[in-house]
Amino acid sequence: MTVWCFGSINIDHVYALGHLPAPGETLAAGSYRIELGGKGANQAVACARAGGDLRLLGAVGTDGRAALDRLADLGVGCDMVQQVDCATGHAIILVDAAGENSIIIHPGANQAMDADRVLAALKGAGISDMLLMQNETAHQALVAEAAMGLGMEVVYSAAPFDIDAVQAVLPFVNMMVMNAVEAEQMQAALGVGLDELPVETLVITRGADGASWHSRGMQDIHVPAHKGAVVDTTGAGDCFTGALAAALDAGNYPEEAMRFAAAAASLQVTRPGAAGAMPTRAEIEAALSSQP
Repeated sequence: MTVWCFGSINIDHVYALGHLPAPGETLAAGSYRIELGGKGANQAVACARAGGDLRLLGAVGTDGRAALDRLADLGVGCDMVQQVDCATGHAIILVDAAGENSIIIHPGANQAMDADRVLAALKGAGISDMLLMQNETAHQALVAEAAMGLGMEVVYSAAPFDIDAVQAVLPFVNMMVMNAVEAEQMQAALGVGLDELPVETLVITRGADGASWHSRGMQDIHVPAHKGAVVDTTGAGDCFTGALAAALDAGNYPEEAMRFAAAAASLQVTRPGAAGAMPTRAEIEAALSSQP
């Protein structure tokens, strides 16, 4: 089986700070680095490094050569990534001494990609394949509907949270993945409880409190986070989602897949960066085997 990741590709500008700035406050950064990012690229890298058979559908701008090279270095094929005549998406990421972050995103090429080219590429998918998607690109509902029409499993990471995007995509989703804050935002916006959402499976990540799986006709599953020194939480949710997709695509049962994803995310936050910090399958399996 194959995981098709339709998502954003960004260039991340990361600034390390003692604390996140208050309104009107000017701070000097302790360090600065440029990295590959974007929820699509992050999840694609996490899935590929965790052993998934991954195809990336996305776009970069005329300045995107470095992003494509970095994706290739991390094991992601880019033959279906479009190049469009605008800037590659980018993000400004502030990380404090405790590893917490604030992020500003400019979508760039992620919103300028050609929908027909995405749909044409997706026609190569099989009925047992999975579509993994997020909220940082154009054409989300169109692509999700096409994937469901092909018989694919549609996994939707509803982040960054946008209620209009959620409502447009929700009819074409089998599984939704979100963090606890996003889950609260969605319940407030829709005025319904989590068990009333029209989606077969809901996965909620809870940071240091682990993650939970809620699926119709199944007992809820909760897995703890592995303990470790947190260096940078940027991309942790993407790591979890990409690793979860890889494990499910490999045929693992939900609880096994959730434990695999939790181990991956717990490793990723011990390292600086997002895509470049994603662990390999061997590292994840070693972490799982070391747990009591």
